[in-house]
Amino acid sequence: MATPHPDVLKALADHELTYRVITHDQPVTSLQEAAAARGVEIIDVVKSLVVRRGDDDYLIALIPGGRALSWPKLRALLGVSRMSMPPADEAFTATGFKRGTITPLGTTRPWPVIADQRLVERSEITLGSGSHDVAIGVEPIPLFTALGATIADISELE
Repeated sequence: MATPHPDVLKALADHELTYRVITHDQPVTSLQEAAAARGVEIIDVVKSLVVRRGDDDYLIALIPGGRALSWPKLRALLGVSRMSMPPADEAFTATGFKRGTITPLGTTRPWPVIADQRLVERSEITLGSGSHDVAIGVEPIPLFTALGATIADISELE
C-alpha cells in the first residue's frame, strides 16, 4: 500500500498538523478523477506549482482545482517581471518530489509558499504527499500558518 513520503510525514508531525491520508485505488489522470478518488470537490484538489524566480530561487504556489496560476497577479504581488515554471528535473532538484506528487511539506529546502486566497474558505484541502497515488487531506489555515504562507489572489479561472 502506498504511503506519503517520509519527509512529508515528518513535516506534518513537526508542525503538529492533523491530517488524513488518502490513497487512490488506481492512478488518476485528471482533476475530476482526483476529486472523485479523494471524495472531495474539485476546488479542494490543490495544485502545488514550483515557480522559479531566479537561479536557485523558487517558491511554491498553491492553486485550487479548476483554477490556473495567474502570472500577472503573481508578478504584481512579488514586484517582479520575470518568473517561470522550471522543467520537471529542476523542480525535482528544488523540492525532492516528482511532478504530480509535489507538496510544500518536507521539501529539500523550505521554499516560500503563496496560497490562493480561495483556499482559506475550505474546511479541508488535499495536497500531494510526495508519493504517487497518495494525497494528504489537511485544514488549510493551520497548514498555511505552519508554513508561513502568504495568502493572496493569485489564480484565475482555467
